[in-house]
Amino acid sequence: MPDAPRGPLRILITNNTLDGRNGSELYVRDLALEYMKRGHLPVAYSPFLGEVADELRANSIPVLADLDEMEAEPDIIHGHHHHESVTAALRYPRTPMIFVCHGWAPWEETPPLHPNIVRYVAVDDLCRERLLTTRGIAPERTATIYNFADLQRFLPRPPLPPKPRTALVFSNYAARIPLAIQEACERAGIDRLDIRGYSSGNLATAPEEILGQYDIVFAKARAAIEALASGCAVILADTDGVGGMVTTTNMHDLRRLNFGLRTLKADAMSHDVIEREIGRYDARDAKAVSDEMRAVGGLQTAADTWIDLYRQVVAEWNALAGRSGDAARMRAGSRYLRQIAMPLKSRRDAELMLAEATRREAVTRADLEKLVGREALHVSRQLEIDRLAAALSASEADLARIRGSRAWKLIGRYRRFRQWLTRR
Repeated sequence: MPDAPRGPLRILITNNTLDGRNGSELYVRDLALEYMKRGHLPVAYSPFLGEVADELRANSIPVLADLDEMEAEPDIIHGHHHHESVTAALRYPRTPMIFVCHGWAPWEETPPLHPNIVRYVAVDDLCRERLLTTRGIAPERTATIYNFADLQRFLPRPPLPPKPRTALVFSNYAARIPLAIQEACERAGIDRLDIRGYSSGNLATAPEEILGQYDIVFAKARAAIEALASGCAVILADTDGVGGMVTTTNMHDLRRLNFGLRTLKADAMSHDVIEREIGRYDARDAKAVSDEMRAVGGLQTAADTWIDLYRQVVAEWNALAGRSGDAARMRAGSRYLRQIAMPLKSRRDAELMLAEATRREAVTRADLEKLVGREALHVSRQLEIDRLAAALSASEADLARIRGSRAWKLIGRYRRFRQWLTRR
């Protein structure tokens, strides 16, 4: 194995977006800030910028929406999401890349094939399965680096009480506290139950400042890791299901699955299941779980692993005498364009169909409004006709009553009498 290069590394990190405070966006932020502290030169790239991009820039980390803004070649590309990763590989053809898979299902997590990709890294065992079942990716070119929490931000909370008194639903997906959790917490005597996350409209921009207020946290994935690092008892639960209380017995197995999708298949959400898991609360065991998570799942440890891998990949790349040439890269680019053509064209077709349906709806709505207007006018006219007809009918009735009255009959006799006098 050739010697790994020393000194600061210029690390280009790509991501689908750098806007909302979601998993991979915060992953980029945490790594970039840690690399900067260590004297490296992180640069973040995404075509969609926003809140997280602003935070990076505020911390003096360059953020690009267009790779032509940076002529200097990076030493390594840390690629998230296939479109942004291949864009970076084509822009910097002499730079090696590591592609990182963060999810089992999302289309943007599909692993691309390109000669500049020297390693494929999964963040958990399920993502590794996705890599290993993708044609063209050899097992020896894969690695797994599990997710982490920033231990300098997420500090241990005071000791947990013997019985839980407070709980938090910590989720970007739950719009409100699930009824099953609410009922189970009431039965368990939990006095305070809150919810924080994007969908509930109560986003926690600094979760490290609030997690220590809660004895039990209902969460998954990154949120669960941060709660565990903070010393909370964690029950894996979200809209996908319930994975149960994290204990010293199951913590390592659950971590290998990122406390995520597969771990939530144990049970469906119900108040009986949640009440059962609350009943497994053990303050001492939760403390032991937190200590273990902090020992193996810290950002600083993960950053050490990443930097070592970067240097190893750069050394391997530099030592390859017969590196793939431009023809291989062009073929890879052509293959990639072919692979994304159908989804993009299908999406474009769907957008056109939606636009046409929207146009037709607007026309139909306008026609309906005109018809309603005409109908309203017709109704108004009909009401006026009906009013006049009623008035006429009333007048005719009044006239009939007058003609049938004694006074009218006397008037009639008087008129006939005058006519008789006139003829005389």
